[in-house]
Amino acid sequence: MATLNVKIVVLDTHDINTISVTDASTYTGTVTNPTLTAQAPGYNPVILPFTVGGHNVLTSNVLGITGPDIISALPDGIYHFEYSFDPSFENFDKLDYMRVDKLLEKYYSVFMQLDMMECNQAIKTQAKVDLSSIMLMIHGSMAAASNCAYVQANELYDQANKMLNRMINHNCGCTGSQYIINYK
Repeated sequence: MATLNVKIVVLDTHDINTISVTDASTYTGTVTNPTLTAQAPGYNPVILPFTVGGHNVLTSNVLGITGPDIISALPDGIYHFEYSFDPSFENFDKLDYMRVDKLLEKYYSVFMQLDMMECNQAIKTQAKVDLSSIMLMIHGSMAAASNCAYVQANELYDQANKMLNRMINHNCGCTGSQYIINYK
């Protein structure tokens, strides 16, 4: 016989306008009054009806970021979710999720602009190291947020963003024989 296990997960929608909170719970009986409390970074929490056993796709208007008829890109940052149903004091799951979709868009843009064939070997090697370091910081930011290390999550995100901006502003480092090895 199954035991009650309340669990929510965030699935990648590959869309900067949406975030999907999915029910990964196992239930032993009927679920009454399922709700999702969702808080986007810098905004007040909103309480929403929750689709049991399904995907709950959220947009800027649902999260109270924009007006009811406007959908825009969701901000990156730490999102707080809590799914509960009656009795909610014992049937709930909380999830903190670092959204990095805009940062990843920037990363992919830098990656695609980097012409590895034009750079000399030292710069090409440095650019690969930088991109690997940036991706490590992005994943570290996500891991830190899911473990409630919010300061570290934001610091890693900011550092990855600074490094990407530096690569963009210096034409990915492929403009000469000098390249930057320290972004601080």
